[in-house]
Amino acid sequence: MNRQWFKSGVPWIWINAGAIAIAIVAVVGLLGLIMIRGMSHFWPAEVSEFKFQNKTQSTTIIAEIIETESIPAQTVPGFDHLTGNITRHLVKTGNRDILGGDFKWIYDQGMKSHEFPAEIMVLERVEWGNFYGYLKAVYEKDKLIASNEKAWPEFKQRLNRAVHLREKILDLEQGDIGAINYQLERLRLKQKRLQLDNKLDEARQTEISQQREVLKRQYQVLVQQTKTLYQDINRDSIRAIVMDGREITVPLEKIIKAWQPNKMNVIDKFGFYFTSLLSFILEDPREANTEGGIFPAIFGTVMMVLLMSIVVTPFGVIAAVYIREYAKQGIVIRIIRIAVNNLAGVPSIVYGVFGLGFFVYFMGAGIDQLFYPEALPAPTFGTPGLLWSSLTLALLTLPVVIVATEEGLSRIPRSLREGSLALGATKIETLWRVVLPMASPAIMTGLILAVARAAGEVAPLMLVGVVKLAPSLPLDGNLPFLHLDRKFMHLGFHIYDVGFQSPNVEAARPLVYATAFLLVIVIVTLNLSAINLRNKLREKYRALDN
Repeated sequence: MNRQWFKSGVPWIWINAGAIAIAIVAVVGLLGLIMIRGMSHFWPAEVSEFKFQNKTQSTTIIAEIIETESIPAQTVPGFDHLTGNITRHLVKTGNRDILGGDFKWIYDQGMKSHEFPAEIMVLERVEWGNFYGYLKAVYEKDKLIASNEKAWPEFKQRLNRAVHLREKILDLEQGDIGAINYQLERLRLKQKRLQLDNKLDEARQTEISQQREVLKRQYQVLVQQTKTLYQDINRDSIRAIVMDGREITVPLEKIIKAWQPNKMNVIDKFGFYFTSLLSFILEDPREANTEGGIFPAIFGTVMMVLLMSIVVTPFGVIAAVYIREYAKQGIVIRIIRIAVNNLAGVPSIVYGVFGLGFFVYFMGAGIDQLFYPEALPAPTFGTPGLLWSSLTLALLTLPVVIVATEEGLSRIPRSLREGSLALGATKIETLWRVVLPMASPAIMTGLILAVARAAGEVAPLMLVGVVKLAPSLPLDGNLPFLHLDRKFMHLGFHIYDVGFQSPNVEAARPLVYATAFLLVIVIVTLNLSAINLRNKLREKYRALDN
């Protein structure tokens, strides 16, 4: 009976089902862990005030509890005379510019009180991380405006003004002033190109000089506007008391947002949470990528994947069509198939080295010599950038698209081809109107697999275009709008940089989880878009396939 049961294959079905169930649980558990650890970072946690008393002095610590654990007392210096376990808390004290660090361990031993004062204030600053303390007064150019209980409403009103001014300054510097600098650089390169071609006559020189003067006048006007805005934003400041009793002056220009978490109700906390999450998605990074947002990394990842898809799909389909429909089947084609399958297993860093040597140093340098001699010795395409990253990943994922497309072509009945030819269609018409439309679901399957692999790759991109912080996006309002020569940020590299290269590991840890979860969301979104298109194509050609 047992032998028949094993021979029937039922045990193997149950084993496969169990393995799939375990895999699903593991994936869901991992994603759940990443989501909880990452998304909880934006919730406005309550801030505690700890008071300690020993024989000689009392100490006050204002901090946010990050982690609590119980450890053997014998492992802690100063408490090794105790028996059993003691409880310790990892707390975020902030105020890195004042205290030298914003995380520390505290122990329950010697703790006199643990309270949650409603007046505790948290500031998110442009630099030096969070600030924790009590608001004392608001000043305008050293003139006292409000203090004590009247200080907070006045502070919030003036902070909104400062945030608005900072956004205007950022728009001027990155938008209008950046565009003028770009046009001035284009004029400089145009003049140098005319010199190299011996075409820089007096008329052209005068024209370029006039254009440069117009741009410089516009630049000076914008710079003056920026200086005026900086003077306005420097007007206000606050005085706050930190945990050691000192009064600290904080200019409002250095503050991004302020809140009192211990006063918030549930609705306030949800509003704050979604605002913080939206800022994380839409803002630029700060403080060595440990603060701020990740929008440039999201934009760079999506842009690179889209360019890679545009390149790899036609080349993969053409190669598969040639191998399946046109090439004479023999030993040469078998060798090509073996080579394609082997390419799918080559380590990605090898593709990165190839991309750096061939695309960047060979093709890029050649393009600079032919089309951009005026910019030399500064390289234009002879340096890592978006184009070379996309081509490198297209080469990396090409075998996947070829194999998937060829399998789709092999499943199309020969009778459909013969029927089309019998009706008078040429071979190319049969291929274009019958074969490729029916193979489109398989082509989309190959593209889905390519996107899934390419979006998470990091190693080759470190060599051919990805950087820690890109000064500008590859897509902007300056001609030619899409700048394929620019370096860019990537979510995968951002995770590596924040997680392993950060000067403040504890502060960066929640951002690693949050960025990893958003990378999964981006990959899933791209894949679902391709899957939806594939399903529509499959339904469209199901009748013919049957």
